[in-house]
Amino acid sequence: MAILERNKKILLDLVKQPGNHLCVDCGAPEPDWASYTLGIFVCLNCSGIHRNLPAVSKVKSIRLDNWDDSLVEFMRGKGNSAAKAIYEKSVPVFFYRPQQRDCVVLKDQWIRAKYERREFTGENNYLQQSYNLDLFESTLWKKGKDNKHFLKRIFLLSRKDFTLRYFVKEDSKIPKAVISMKDLNAVFQPEKIGHPHGLQISYLHDERTRNLFVYHENGQIIVSWFNAIRATRLAYLQRKHPCIPDKELMPQTTRSNVKEGYMEKTGPTQREPFKKRWFTLCSINRKLLYFKTPMDATELGAVFIGTANYNYYVTEGPTKSSRGGRWHCGLTLQTPGRQFVFMCDQEQEQREWMEAFKQIIAQPMTPEDYTNEANWQRGR
Repeated sequence: MAILERNKKILLDLVKQPGNHLCVDCGAPEPDWASYTLGIFVCLNCSGIHRNLPAVSKVKSIRLDNWDDSLVEFMRGKGNSAAKAIYEKSVPVFFYRPQQRDCVVLKDQWIRAKYERREFTGENNYLQQSYNLDLFESTLWKKGKDNKHFLKRIFLLSRKDFTLRYFVKEDSKIPKAVISMKDLNAVFQPEKIGHPHGLQISYLHDERTRNLFVYHENGQIIVSWFNAIRATRLAYLQRKHPCIPDKELMPQTTRSNVKEGYMEKTGPTQREPFKKRWFTLCSINRKLLYFKTPMDATELGAVFIGTANYNYYVTEGPTKSSRGGRWHCGLTLQTPGRQFVFMCDQEQEQREWMEAFKQIIAQPMTPEDYTNEANWQRGR
């Protein structure tokens, strides 16, 4: 018993060391599981994925399981930093590294790519070449325009002209849509789409945001599509901004929403009835978009959010003149041209939206932001 307690203490000391104090796969703090075949420390969630790879990884709990001397010595000689030097030796700059709160399919395919397929060790570089092909093609299930049914469509991603096309039929010569990489964005939305591999692709069409909702049954294929889109977006941005380093371009390859959810909104006079809408707020393009439902194909409207220096700010509570809605936790967004009043269902939602707006307003505007603001004002 004394030996087991001693070994547990050694492991608990090891997991506090720099590099080991975060999950090697998703960055979650204080990992309390370990792979005793790979010599790495992982969080509970990632340990479940490793458990599905028994041929390459076997896991134990640091606190709950017994560790013999030989395994402890193995862990002492390895660790997260040493493992990353091997398994993440040649990760492409565009390849998405999942974080703690990312969906399961991203984490699962990241872990499989690292340890099962050994894509980034330098020995299987051919596996990375598929992301950089001039043409990347696959069949995906896409939500129909007028109903909730998903239909098979052929998607073609082209680096030659930086477009994404999709076709209704396999033998179609003319695409249903040709989407430019200029404004294209892809993010995983499994809960919204109702499929663990659900991917939302957004782009501008006639100055309004359009959404495509797609998935593939195979997790590797849909994550490969996601990373191929990121690779193509990066190539587009590199051509557009040849003097800007890749590390500054990378945040633009995928734009994640700071906050999304339902709020009620009223009209410009603040005397119109409140209507329930689905809102999304993005930090990269500084836009608040609103839709009737989360799965709408086209936005109903948008609000550009600048900085406090240009009279943008948010306050708690609606104005006295506004008519009350069903919800009572209000906030007011002030812009140079108009005051927007929103109502939230709960105080927690109100606080989260307030913080999200403040985060955007605190960000300095880039030259491209000023151009986007001018274009948005002209298009109102």
